[in-house]
Amino acid sequence: MAKGPRYRVPYRRRREGKTDYAARRILATSENPRFVVRPSDRNITIQVVTSKIEGDVIVTQAHSSELEKYGWKGGLKNTPAAYLLGFLAGRRALKKEIVTANLDLGLKRPTKGSKIFAAVKGALDAGLKVPCDLDILPDPGRIEGRTIAEYAKSIENPDDYKYMFSAYLRRGLEPQELPEHFAGVKEKMEEPQ
Repeated sequence: MAKGPRYRVPYRRRREGKTDYAARRILATSENPRFVVRPSDRNITIQVVTSKIEGDVIVTQAHSSELEKYGWKGGLKNTPAAYLLGFLAGRRALKKEIVTANLDLGLKRPTKGSKIFAAVKGALDAGLKVPCDLDILPDPGRIEGRTIAEYAKSIENPDDYKYMFSAYLRRGLEPQELPEHFAGVKEKMEEPQ
């Protein structure tokens, strides 16, 4: 560890690798709220957050457990689920009269076609303006779950198939039917509430 009178210990969250304070300062001083996407091991949480002097205020949020209300039987942490959550969060933000939001990646690296950008694509399709390069968004086949359906069709061993897609089968969804199921759930979300 460095020593001397001019050495300054970094903030605790920076030492733990949880917060990039330089990027956070830029986002917090912007006049637009932040579109925060945080995938975890089991779920995805999307929040629209405004920064105040007292602290951050969550304007609206969407959690992957809410997808079950719309009849979603697929995975709760995959790319189609991220898109649907982004769509849901975008619609809720528009109801709160938020038109534009800046993407807050946190410490995640911007990877082309990732779940984070699938959520951004969902928010863009809902009408929320989130500035980003359109080349980094995932392709429509991946968003609709066609890649998952094609992979499920390619598995020849029935035991491997049951093992890989046990959560889908337990919920009553064949993985080959995921694109049609995705379209049906999106139609339910588009209905006025």
